[in-house]
Amino acid sequence: MIKAPEHIRTIKPYVPGKPIEELERELGIKNSIKLASNENPIGPSPLALKAIKNRSNCLNSLNRYPDGSGYYLKNALAEKLSVKPEEIILGNGSNELIDIAARTFMSPGDEAVMAYPSFVVYSMAVQAMGGRAIQVPLKDYKHDLNAMLDAVTPRTKMLFIANPNNPTGTMNTRTELDRLMSRVKDGILVVIDEAYYEYVTDPEYADSFKHFRNGKDILILRTFSKIYGLAGLRIGYGIARQDIITEMNKIRAPFNTNTIAQKAAIEALKDKTHVRLSQRINNNGKEYLYKELSSLGIKYVPTEANFIYMIMDKDSKTVYDALLKQGVIVRPMGPKELRVTIGLPEENKRFIGALKKSRVES
Repeated sequence: MIKAPEHIRTIKPYVPGKPIEELERELGIKNSIKLASNENPIGPSPLALKAIKNRSNCLNSLNRYPDGSGYYLKNALAEKLSVKPEEIILGNGSNELIDIAARTFMSPGDEAVMAYPSFVVYSMAVQAMGGRAIQVPLKDYKHDLNAMLDAVTPRTKMLFIANPNNPTGTMNTRTELDRLMSRVKDGILVVIDEAYYEYVTDPEYADSFKHFRNGKDILILRTFSKIYGLAGLRIGYGIARQDIITEMNKIRAPFNTNTIAQKAAIEALKDKTHVRLSQRINNNGKEYLYKELSSLGIKYVPTEANFIYMIMDKDSKTVYDALLKQGVIVRPMGPKELRVTIGLPEENKRFIGALKKSRVES
């Protein structure tokens, strides 16, 4: 009987939540709200939806393979970001680009340094290559970049930094990243995952593009899944020196981003009104949740993303189950930790109401 190699068999797979419809059927409830996956609660840009519905431009061409080069989307991104199209790679979400980067630059036995807890896909991609994920504990809930540098060895090929971090919502500053980039050795690819960067309000947020423009070994990852509201279409992109992108394109599947996703993303980039509205709803929801959580005496980590990391005074699974029975879906992250996505005003109020009820009943 065929068996996968040991480094594959021991991977802990990503566990997605069940569809809302299935949870409602199992629990006998209705009108649930999902605040578990850091999605944009207002949905996609109206411009993106219009592009999807345009039959002559999109739906009538579904019998054809998508543009394998992503020509128009890469040019739109290049103009917006002031980079060359050859310095951009498209992915089936930024998740795929994490996997492609690991497959491109790591060999069995190599190491990659990352924070813990952080996005679980980093360690999965490294382990899938037969590599070793070196996980450095967060300090005050954010990346300890000095400790991560201290964890670098001659076998280190990659360094992953989620900024802001998922699940804690914390960020690293310009000064902190500058210090790391001045110390990291050549030949180590620094992957800066900026999936939530559009939500950041802190003016000290790290400037990853400065190091890209200085020719460093850096790969910046961004996505249309979050503020642009296109999570269901799976479209993301990376920015790096042309030689890095060239090597990654050797691994990338020929038609890895679909036609609808590319066309929707092009239009979403144009919709500044949608982005500003998303930011405003997120900021207002953040302040509301801060106030309510504080009034309940629940500890939380101030966030620069569209979710809040909470530290409960009891078992997180107990709180999760109590919320679930009331039709509010959040994400358990540890023994006492929960992550809640910032939703629409009515969703945030429902979450707080359910949280209050669960505390009274327990």
